[in-house]
Amino acid sequence: MKVLYVRTSTTEQKTDRQRVNEKDYHLVIEDKCSGSTDLFEREGGRKLLKLIEKGVLSDLYIWEIDRLGRNLLCILNNIKFFNEKNICIHFVSQGLSTLQPDGSENNITKMIISILGTLAEMEKKISRERQLEGIAIAKLNKKYTGRAKGSNEDVLKFLSKPKNSKAVEYIKKGYKNIEVAKIVGVHINTITKIRKIANLIK
Repeated sequence: MKVLYVRTSTTEQKTDRQRVNEKDYHLVIEDKCSGSTDLFEREGGRKLLKLIEKGVLSDLYIWEIDRLGRNLLCILNNIKFFNEKNICIHFVSQGLSTLQPDGSENNITKMIISILGTLAEMEKKISRERQLEGIAIAKLNKKYTGRAKGSNEDVLKFLSKPKNSKAVEYIKKGYKNIEVAKIVGVHINTITKIRKIANLIK
């Protein structure tokens, strides 16, 4: 069975771009969630797992690598899992396949994914460094309190948490609290707290 898997981070985003030639597939599975959520913890991912357990999934088609996950280690682990089940993942946009026609691992694809993943992690590190620079400047301007009111947790540590850091990015893009909460998978009260703290370090 050939399955097309599509994912968007929000319910408002369209999947048209990822659904190219969708009639060529036996089934289309869709997720509306953050890429930081592990594949098999997603609703659509659980559907994929059921197909795998039934032994009916032969090929999985995904538009781009980041639809599978954001973390390089998670992506590689998921690919390894599918390879062991002899299920080929095809990344349509990049023209990459995880298995060779004879069923052996495609080492070129693995290398390219590792490079792309490393670049993505470097970009994340640069973003984090910029955030720290912003906090440093805020401290110099006496606009950084170090702790959120009523909180015992250091603000820097609080904002450094992966989900919270991602939430800050979406807040800056203009997303509403309830939208950010759904995307990153945290309680809306946490988003409210993040927004208050983020306003302190502008």
